Amino acid sequence: MTSFVPGFLLSLSLILAIGAQNAFVLRQGLRRSHVFWVCLTCAVCDALLIAAGVAGFGALSEALPWFEPVMRYGGAAFLMWYGWQNARSAWRGTSALDAGGQETQSLRAAVGTVLALTWLNPHVYLDTVVLIGSISSQYPDRLMFGIGATLASFVFFFALGYGARLLAPLFANPRAWRVLDAIIALTMWAIALKLLFL
Repeated sequence: MTSFVPGFLLSLSLILAIGAQNAFVLRQGLRRSHVFWVCLTCAVCDALLIAAGVAGFGALSEALPWFEPVMRYGGAAFLMWYGWQNARSAWRGTSALDAGGQETQSLRAAVGTVLALTWLNPHVYLDTVVLIGSISSQYPDRLMFGIGATLASFVFFFALGYGARLLAPLFANPRAWRVLDAIIALTMWAIALKLLFL
């Protein structure tokens, strides 16, 4: 437990910050659209990255100097585009919560978006591979530290995805969707600008 609990708490504290991935999971949860697969994809991707960090692959950016700038600019471009999609939706006011729970996006598109939001975001590598990986070396049982960090990811994403339903009455109003879309757009653009001007 001396390694498991710190791993769990560190991972949870890193993942709580509002970011592209969390915003997308929240949106899918509100729409009740492919929630299980979106949450599972996020958690499994995190688990792979945490495992890589704990296993000692945090030096990837040092071994491949081109890796960091490619991920940074590619991620910024994707986030700008994704933010534009949300900004356009906020402007048009076309989003609304379908009370019948009808799917509005294919499973392939939803999982593809999650994969892009995860793997094209350099902060994910910094938080999971580098930070969690380096901190895990300070604990006697790195495996338990990694298991704790991974469990935190699963708990968080499934709580966010399925807990979003509690907000469903609020998002029955199209105006609330416009506000959410605008907030997501601004968040995506802020992250993209941060990536461009590191």
